Amino acid sequence: MTEGRHVRLFRNGRNQAIRIPRELELPGEEAVIRREGACLIIEPLPVTPLRELLAQWSPLDIGFPDIGDLPAEPVEL
Repeated sequence: MTEGRHVRLFRNGRNQAIRIPRELELPGEEAVIRREGACLIIEPLPVTPLRELLAQWSPLDIGFPDIGDLPAEPVEL
């Protein structure tokens, strides 16, 4: 665990907020926060790559309907 750093708390509307020093910044745009006793734990939201997400899903058992060949419609540019 790294050494602590003194920071100030402030209000942002009805929320309490804290500025995270640059050397402690989290990656990404979202995080998960939880309380453990008197401590707040802030962790970056894990990002699942699309390939891993798709591998978790079961294949669909339904087929796609047949679509006949339609002539191309003329387009004026």
